[in-house]
Amino acid sequence: MGRILLLFILLPLLELYILIKIGSYIGAFQTLALVILTALLGAVLARLEGLRTLQQIRQSLAQGIVPAEEMLDGVLIFIGGVLLITPGVLTDLFALVLLIPYTRTIFKRWLRRRFDRMVAAGNVRLRYQGRNQDDF
Repeated sequence: MGRILLLFILLPLLELYILIKIGSYIGAFQTLALVILTALLGAVLARLEGLRTLQQIRQSLAQGIVPAEEMLDGVLIFIGGVLLITPGVLTDLFALVLLIPYTRTIFKRWLRRRFDRMVAAGNVRLRYQGRNQDDF
């Protein structure tokens, strides 16, 4: 819980510092235009990637395949979209990392390895409750 609180305090301060520094170099109007431009670009990218992922989910379901990868993509695209709403350079950069398919794949691999380590260490337990034929 302390890490999250620290994130909510330090990240906005760092974002504000970076925006002030950028503004001192290129000017306030250009800095504001940069923030707006990155938000618009990211919103378009989030929409395109979201629609592409939704189409992939539909295709997987039509083939009878569980769309696990696509669902993870959807969650990461959603997080990227939320980060774009937050004004700032660092959040916009991280959002773009989540929205670009190539970098999102790298991030997904990292998340998968981390999750596997947590399961192996016993920090996460997975249970599956299947249904018997008699339950129907």
